Amino acid sequence: MHVEIVGPITEVETIAVGSGVRIRALLRKRYGKVRWRKLKGVANVRLSDGRIRLAEIHWFEAHGVGKRKMRIKRYLD
Repeated sequence: MHVEIVGPITEVETIAVGSGVRIRALLRKRYGKVRWRKLKGVANVRLSDGRIRLAEIHWFEAHGVGKRKMRIKRYLD
């Protein structure tokens, strides 16, 4: 399902850093050997059918690489 973030991401929290990131090996192979973090936050998302919903999203992030593998964890509305 294709999603698009609409507006800012709020309530950002770090879930895991460094070796706590389970898919670290895949991220390093694909994007480079940097310090990866897993984060979560709340944002409005536009779904592929056009609806806008409030959702908790999770993603991986590293300095110089940016946000990668963003996904919806649950809907909050």
